[in-house]
Amino acid sequence: MSEMPLNVLFLCTGNSARSVLAEAYLNAVGGKRFQAFSAGSHPKGAVHPITLDTLRLTHLPIEGLRSKSWDEFAGPGAPAMRIVITVCDSAAKETCPYWPGSPVKVHWGYPDPSNAPGGDEGRRQAFELTRQAIGYRMLQLVQLPFASLDDRQLQAALADIHAR
Repeated sequence: MSEMPLNVLFLCTGNSARSVLAEAYLNAVGGKRFQAFSAGSHPKGAVHPITLDTLRLTHLPIEGLRSKSWDEFAGPGAPAMRIVITVCDSAAKETCPYWPGSPVKVHWGYPDPSNAPGGDEGRRQAFELTRQAIGYRMLQLVQLPFASLDDRQLQAALADIHAR
């Protein structure tokens, strides 16, 4: 892999929970090899407080995390993405903008932890389980031999990670 980090964009509708968890996790475990971003088709404007609590409790950095539109990554001057991953079923069904860099796209769906039953305690548990599931996939993602994978092979490898 070259000196430049591999850019990965995580998409969700509201960009307040799942996509932010994925961004934070990949940036933490990916070292200098990866630069993760997150965005939403209809951002809520703020990161869900339990998302931030979950990240803090697991000692993952929260600096710079914010809810933002996917338009920030579709315009001139946007970083070229290698991979775009939708993490909610709603965003996966939407027509996405053109992404600079012609990235490989894949869907890794997770239930929305902010809709979990059981009040705050149920939601906190759902956020932690979502973080664990995302973390499992991020650890597999960083192990892929990117330098030797063409787009078709990368697509297959990412689909395989989703299937596990």
